[in-house]
Amino acid sequence: MKQSQLFGKTLKDTPKDATIISHQLLYKGGFIRESTAGRYYFLPLGLLVHQKIQKIIKEEMDATGAQEMITPVMHPKQLWEETNRTDSVGFELMSIKDRSETEFVLGGTAEEMLVDLVRRFQVSYKDLPMNLYQFSTKFRDEKRARGGLLRMREFVMKDAYSFHGDEKDFKLEYEKMWQTYTKIFQRMGLKTVVVESDNGYIGGEYCHEFVVESEIGESQFFTTEDGTYAAHEEVARFQRDSKNLDEAEKKMEQVSAERGNTMEDGVKLHDLPLWQQMKDLMMVDEKGNIILAVVRGDYDINEVKLAHVVTAYALRHATEEEIREIGSEPGFISPVGMSESAAKAGKKIIIVGDTSLRTVKNMYTGANVKNQDLLNVNIDRDYTLDIEADIALAREGDLAENGKPLFAKKGIEVGNIFQLGFHYSSKMTGATFMAEDGSKQPYYMGCYGIGLARTLATVVEKYSDAKGIIWPEEVAPFKVHLISLKEDEKAEKIYKELLENKIDVLFDDRDIAAGAKFADADLLGMPYRLVVSSKAGEQIEVKKRSEDKAELMDLEEVIKILKK
Repeated sequence: MKQSQLFGKTLKDTPKDATIISHQLLYKGGFIRESTAGRYYFLPLGLLVHQKIQKIIKEEMDATGAQEMITPVMHPKQLWEETNRTDSVGFELMSIKDRSETEFVLGGTAEEMLVDLVRRFQVSYKDLPMNLYQFSTKFRDEKRARGGLLRMREFVMKDAYSFHGDEKDFKLEYEKMWQTYTKIFQRMGLKTVVVESDNGYIGGEYCHEFVVESEIGESQFFTTEDGTYAAHEEVARFQRDSKNLDEAEKKMEQVSAERGNTMEDGVKLHDLPLWQQMKDLMMVDEKGNIILAVVRGDYDINEVKLAHVVTAYALRHATEEEIREIGSEPGFISPVGMSESAAKAGKKIIIVGDTSLRTVKNMYTGANVKNQDLLNVNIDRDYTLDIEADIALAREGDLAENGKPLFAKKGIEVGNIFQLGFHYSSKMTGATFMAEDGSKQPYYMGCYGIGLARTLATVVEKYSDAKGIIWPEEVAPFKVHLISLKEDEKAEKIYKELLENKIDVLFDDRDIAAGAKFADADLLGMPYRLVVSSKAGEQIEVKKRSEDKAELMDLEEVIKILKK
């Protein structure tokens, strides 16, 4: 490609909302342009990188025996209703009607579509396992698109869905996809940490994210120094340390407490440690059920864990009016007598307590009355829980279940793998296969996703400097950036010879200053820069983008290096 004919120009400035390196460099380099918020044009350079990423994924997926196909982007809404996911996804579904008033949703993920497809065939145990994958456009009406390509409303995803006769067979595929994903990202130059994560709106019992460490990442996770444990903050498990369990239980008493509504106000008033205080949070689920979550005061409540424990799709904080209606007072909430107060008000409440409540004696908390607190509150004696579970957020320094300290890190999620089990096949009619004994059994399933644009942006975040992008060779739009400094005839011959040797080359044949050509070469980041000038004579100046030093070589030697 001759740069004089390349659509898309380099720029010196970036949009005001471009706050991260990948967004800035991809915009300045002419790789992408924004259409509307969260929707991007991939210009020729950007599309070349996108296609290189897709090629790597396809090669590795095909090597596992997975089969590529494609689904429509418009999904019949009735399929999503069949699995009760019209209201349970973590993003707003985008709906549309055709001329016959049939309702569709724009696909955000495709579990229902693949199950619907497979159930149309008379599949038997002999046909299993199978893994079907696609590269397709996904639509997610995110509340706030941000970070350039990192959080978009429309993007291409590689999503795969595997079908199995049982869990044992599925686990083999899960491990295979784990290893395949690791290899895919390694080929792109990305080192990933595999992190336990929340299955969210996808369903199933467990899943893992492939995360690239980065300070601009939205995924916060905890890991041990040796890497033997890694989990997203939403699901991280940890040990609770015991505090004053050798202390004798004292008599509970109600005291005057003219204070503010914060935990700090309670600490100052009673001159007692934060860990001895109860943290109480009143929540409401999507069905209107009222939940009181209680945790030791020095911990925070993990709302994702809490939602799983009470089997809720969505939780919100109760309003002050709702708190008072159930017989309590904002800022002075307590589990003591709460069930009875709720019953008197004709309400029902679910009290969920974290396991940390058993690590402390003689706690203090509100008395469900304004300016009244309770001292020396003890579990089982003074209050009981409807559910006792792990509902606390882990903190850096807490001990993992293996006894090793947790370190907090941030990263960019580039891929994920999910165990689905029978989540979809049990809800969708006819999602069965003929077992060896002649009976019909539901499929055991898994799914596996990679966001291509997000991965592209992550490569730029990891491979760039003050001058621009430094593309790893396997994903670079061109391997070579050929620059002519007023030696156009000679450069033209070299350009043709490189093409004849099947070497991808961008030829800067523009009539502009040498400094501008070098600046653009650094910004665009091709792995090799070749400069043809009178100063170099019959040789070519060769410089790798990742190195500072340039050297002179004969063309034959250059081609030999580039063809390796």
